[in-house]
Amino acid sequence: MEIAIIANDMKKELITQFCIAYCGILSKHHLCATNITAKYISEATGLNIEKLLTGEQGGEQQVASRVAYNEIDVLICFRDTRPDSKLNEEEQELFRMCDLNNVPIATNIASAEIIIRALDRGDLDWREVVNPRSEYNRRKSINY
Repeated sequence: MEIAIIANDMKKELITQFCIAYCGILSKHHLCATNITAKYISEATGLNIEKLLTGEQGGEQQVASRVAYNEIDVLICFRDTRPDSKLNEEEQELFRMCDLNNVPIATNIASAEIIIRALDRGDLDWREVVNPRSEYNRRKSINY
């Protein structure tokens, strides 16, 4: 499965701790993350993570584009939870793309745990059918 990870500056430590806790499950999947988040996670866990642009340089748009093409199966996006913080346009578009393409989103540690455990049980295997980059579809295209 393709898992995209984004974390606001205030949540980078939390996402890193989450990835340490679920390193065994995450290691079975392809991960991509915005640049600085990827750096934190890979240094702490040793996980192989595809580094995208930083959020400020367009990393969220890169993830949204992949979601639009059904190339992301799960989004973990720990965002700023301060009372004065609001969704920016890029986050709104990213969440809209996830809604349009039925991509599960985790915006906090509780929902992330539920999704990761479901992923490990196979509850999200149906995403293999719709993701053109999935192993299922790569094997299928070789056989034709």
